[in-house]
Amino acid sequence: MKISKKTDYALRALFAIAQQKQSSISIRELSESTDVPRRFLENIMLEMNKAGWVSSIPGRYGGYVLAKASNEITLGEVIRYFEGMIAMISCVSVSSYEPCSQENKCYFRRVFLNIRNLTAQILDKTTIASCLAQEPVTKEDVYKEEFVGGLGI
Repeated sequence: MKISKKTDYALRALFAIAQQKQSSISIRELSESTDVPRRFLENIMLEMNKAGWVSSIPGRYGGYVLAKASNEITLGEVIRYFEGMIAMISCVSVSSYEPCSQENKCYFRRVFLNIRNLTAQILDKTTIASCLAQEPVTKEDVYKEEFVGGLGI
């Protein structure tokens, strides 16, 4: 599964806003701190406002705040909102199911169903707050020896 730039940018914005704690963050500050083009970010913020994750505060000292507590927003709901599905293939998706001519004799489909289920379990229990409680991933984490050479990629 690979998420789109839009989903990536939405998650960046949610984390940046959550880190502000009690104060709001302007669209300019949000754009600069997340490295997201402002025009693109403005549209994403409108969608996240509609989804109920953020609220906008008008005025000179306004900006964005979380509309829900950071421990109530899961990565699963954000990814589903922007991507439509978590499954890697549509024949195992609940929200974007598309039948396949090989369904009744496909042996690898079970693997993708298991991947969907495990991915959904992880994303649906992972909140913005729980992510912020962890250390950021380092390059060393990405290139751990046991996963190099195709074993974990």
